[in-house]
Amino acid sequence: MNDFISVRDLSAKEIVCLLDMANRFREDEYKISTQLFAANLFFEPSTRTKISFIVAEKKLGIEPLDFHAETSSMKKGESLYDTAKTFEAIGANVLVVRHEADDWDKELADKLSIPIINAGAGKKDHPTQSLLDADTIYQEFGRFSGLKIVIAGDIKHSRVARSNAEMLSKLGAQVYFSGAPEFMDESLGYPVLSFDEAVENCDVLMLLRIQHERHNEFVGATLDYHENFGLTIEREKRMKKHAIILHPGPVNRGIEIDSSLVECNRSKIFKQMENGVYVRMAVLTKQLLNWGIIDENKIEKCNSLEQRQYIRKVRTVN
Repeated sequence: MNDFISVRDLSAKEIVCLLDMANRFREDEYKISTQLFAANLFFEPSTRTKISFIVAEKKLGIEPLDFHAETSSMKKGESLYDTAKTFEAIGANVLVVRHEADDWDKELADKLSIPIINAGAGKKDHPTQSLLDADTIYQEFGRFSGLKIVIAGDIKHSRVARSNAEMLSKLGAQVYFSGAPEFMDESLGYPVLSFDEAVENCDVLMLLRIQHERHNEFVGATLDYHENFGLTIEREKRMKKHAIILHPGPVNRGIEIDSSLVECNRSKIFKQMENGVYVRMAVLTKQLLNWGIIDENKIEKCNSLEQRQYIRKVRTVN
């Protein structure tokens, strides 16, 4: 069975299938009618990804298992494999893992009898983030083909940049990078635009934060970075009328983006977070189905859209 590790493993058809499933979860409420447990093994700090996985699990009726790396037996020398194997033995039906190593999945590959979902691997992969970004883009434009998407910021240290560039290219978008020269990675093979070119020509501007934790020291002064490579109020005015702003978070306000633009009309930053729940519901469900842990008969529609509309109508009449 395949784990959910990298965008490289997904075809365009599989990506579209997951986006379609996420949309069904957005429109209707579903529950899995059997008791299941999910272990969320996060070895790096996380707010959006971890909490949205927990909300996704609870919406599906899956019980999240508590885990905190700083108080776990890994502090006593336990390996990632033994930690994962412990949760499998205790009764976890799926593992969601975030780890600072680029290739942590190789330690677990083909060694467990439950599915593994990558919630972030070092600087290499973040497939569920790229799915929710694609979901947000599709909601806005209804297509990927022909869109000019610029990923701007700390490309060299970003798993989001790598996963998004690969996924969006598979879906037919034109992907470009932009940012400070010291943050570019020519080995990735995507064309690079100056930031002013990027702002004026993109349909989607995906900003990335400077990852302080992956630098020995901050490169350049904060003010200089914002003026040269950040989305200032003046630059936002030069964007296409229909262009949107994305950011995977956390946002460094006043560095990669002016604080007043985080919630402006063209910003979809908080919509991305909302979409993350439904995308992760889709990934969890798909993996459980693929591994035979559940079948379609175990997924029950709790309250259809038609039912909710009828209830609202009855309440209005009364």
